[in-house]
Parts: sequence; structure tokens; C-alpha cells
Amino acid sequence: MRIAAVGDIHAGLDSAPLIRAAVEHLRGRADILVVAGDLTQHGSVEEAQVVARELARLELPMFAVLGNHDYHMGAEQAISATLEDAGVRVLEGKAVVCDVDGVRVAVAGVKGFGCGFAGACGTEFGEPEMKLFVRRSRESGEQLARALATADANLHVALTHFSPVKDTLLGERPEIHPFLGSFFLADAIDQGPCDVAFHGHAHNGTEWGLTAGGVPVRNVARFVLRAAYKVYELDPAAPPGSRLR
Repeated sequence: MRIAAVGDIHAGLDSAPLIRAAVEHLRGRADILVVAGDLTQHGSVEEAQVVARELARLELPMFAVLGNHDYHMGAEQAISATLEDAGVRVLEGKAVVCDVDGVRVAVAGVKGFGCGFAGACGTEFGEPEMKLFVRRSRESGEQLARALATADANLHVALTHFSPVKDTLLGERPEIHPFLGSFFLADAIDQGPCDVAFHGHAHNGTEWGLTAGGVPVRNVARFVLRAAYKVYELDPAAPPGSRLR
């Protein structure tokens, strides 16, 4: 099973030629495409239309979560609709199962949110604003856990924009880690089932990471991959915990 993954496309109104070249190069190289948020630069519907037109050329299952940039102008619902019209399933607290040559693959997604990680995280205590901030992160984790748990599939993929682990933030300033991810996402992934987790957002981070429960995490932000995308292979016949090659 070949999964092409990328995050942080940050498409502008003039990005069509670059996206088109990447899409054309992807043909025949992957069975599924997942996009880990920040498809647009400023969160405009017009930018989303640029991405949608190019991705619509692909004849394979496509999944995405939105990122913080996609929310910037308050047009996230219209952006989601634009992508859905192009055949991209936009996930937020849900999972979609597709069949690829007899293998059922579930992609469960949430944007996620900030909060931090064990030993350096926010809590639902104190001011209402702080409680709201942490609650949003906790609820994202709960949504991802439910989506993974209820998906009947041979392979399970978690897709987020914010990071579930500190490992893939290596290279980012520690002071901003609480704004780049949340341990709630890792908890959801470890509740599983989950064979691999993809995220973006951390442009200066590191590709490889691992949850406490041993699930591989990959930061697929375009700036980390230094490529338009990367193809990952999963073996559905391998034992759980060792399916990512």
C-alpha cells in the first residue's frame, strides 16, 4: 500500500504550475494521497480553488485535513466544500474507509490544536480563556480517538495538521512547541488502532517520530520533506506495529 503524503502546500493564486507538476509526477506512484493541512496560504476560497483544480486531475482516493492557514479568513467551510467538489475528502473528527485492491484503508483526521506535551503543557485550570484553549485540544484528541476506533479496516492512518509528538518538532524553538502540537493527539493514536500518523505545521521540524505506544509519526510538511510529497509503503500482512516500511 503506497501512501503519498504532504502538508503545508500554502498555495497562492499563482501556484497552479507547481502543483500541476507535482500531480503529474505522482501518477502511478501512489494508491492514496493525504494532505496534512495548510493547503492555502491565506485561507481564501480562491487559493483553495487553485489546489482543487489541480488535485482533481488525480484518479485516486484523496484525503485532507485543514490547517491554521486555511482557517485564517473564516472561510474553512467554503474551502472544505471546494476541495470536496474536486474529490478530496476533508476530515474533521471522522474517518473514511476506501478499498484499494481488496485492502480496506481507513484515514481518520482532525486538524488538532496546540497545548504542548508531557511536562510542558497547558491544563484546563484558571482563566476561561485558558480552559477554552486546552479544551479545544482535548476535544480534538477525543474526536480522533473515536474516528480511529470506529473505522473497520485493515490499515488505519491518522492525519492531523498539528503534531502529536515532540520528536518531529526537533529543529523548532522549544518555546513554541505548545503552539505546534498536543499530547492529546498522541493519546488518541495510541488508543488506536493506528499504523502510521502524518502531520504538518512544523516547518523546521524533523520527519521521523514515535508515540509512546510505538506508532510511527511522520512530519510531512513540504519544508521538512524538501519535496512536493513523499510516498510511504505499508504492508497490511505485517504484524501491527511494523507495517510501515
